[in-house]
Amino acid sequence: MKVSVLAKPNSRKEGIETQPDGVLVVRVNAVPEDGRANERIIELLADHFQVRKSQIELKSGHRGKHKIFEIL
Repeated sequence: MKVSVLAKPNSRKEGIETQPDGVLVVRVNAVPEDGRANERIIELLADHFQVRKSQIELKSGHRGKHKIFEIL
């Protein structure tokens, strides 16, 4: 399953919200340096979908706010 994510790094509160168009807004308090924010997004998605972190792969948007993740 592919999931479209809008990343919000450096947020005060962490969490996941679903927009009406199906895009997940993921707020993380990690900084967007050296992939730290992407790693934290993967951790939150793993908790949200109740899968292991190794089952989530970032397909596109490594450096942008709009990302596509694949959940195996």
